[in-house]
Order: sequence, then structure tokens, then C-alpha cells
Amino acid sequence: MLKNKKPILIVFLLFMASGAWVFFGGGIVNHAPDITFSTITGEKISLKTLRGKPTLVTFWATDCPGCIKEIPHLKALHRDYKDQGVNIIAVAMYYDRPDNVIAMTKEKQLPYKVALDPMAGASKAFGNVRLTPTSFLIAPDGSIAMQKLGEFDEAKMRQRLDALLNNG
Repeated sequence: MLKNKKPILIVFLLFMASGAWVFFGGGIVNHAPDITFSTITGEKISLKTLRGKPTLVTFWATDCPGCIKEIPHLKALHRDYKDQGVNIIAVAMYYDRPDNVIAMTKEKQLPYKVALDPMAGASKAFGNVRLTPTSFLIAPDGSIAMQKLGEFDEAKMRQRLDALLNNG
């Protein structure tokens, strides 16, 4: 009897794993999508216009502990790399109320661009992002140099940025 249940269990586990991949992972994105962000100040930023320098796009939410924990790292990266042309865009998730995003941006004094994604267009374009924080480091040529679900390591991010700046 046990012999017959083992293949069924394996098929079930594979099915569950693929379902989790679709729900949590969305998809691997190899190239930055051709989209335009709308910031909380009304500015429109096309990813195409940012080509030539690295861009860090991070999806976040005001109620996400890991996202809040990343803010000092993002502020430090912005401070240290903005003069080298590195762009940072924090995209608030579609379910986050704009007034909450604006309030936190002011409270935390975020110096980088903060965009809203009320129709989830950006999260869909980046492989159906559902969990935060999720970050994408875009190389100067528009390819995705790094995709990270969860908090990124600042030291490793600096290494990647330095490499992209030196090779770009």
C-alpha cells in the first residue's frame, strides 16, 4: 500500500511547489520592462530614459517591517551613489493607500523617488511582484543584474553597483 502512495505524494509536492512558485515568485524578469512610473510628486519617470546608469527599483509597503528596515540602506545608497547617476525608485504596492505612502515618505525623509502603483501595472510588469520587499537592480543596458525577494544586503548591493559603474 505504501508503494502506491509514494508517487502520488511526489506528484502532489511538485504540484504544490509549482503553485507556490507562480504565487510567490511570479516570474524571473531578464530585462527591465518598458514602463513609466508616476511619483508621489506627479513626476513621470520612464525606465527607458534611465538607461546608461544603474537603477534600483524596490517594491515596498508602509506596513512591511522588512521594507522599513531597508530604508536606512536605501538612503545611504542614494547619498553615496546619486552623484554617479544611480537611480533609486521605491514603488509602493497597489494596496498601499497613497496618503500612507506620502506620510511615511515625509516622516522618514526619503530622498529618492517614490512611485505609486495603484493599478499594479509596475508589479505585473516586473513579473507579478506580490511580496515585499522585492528589489531589482537594472544594469545600464537595461538587463536585470539582480532580483531579490526579501531584504537586500547593503554591502553586496554596493559591490554590484560598483561593478556596474566600473563596467558601464
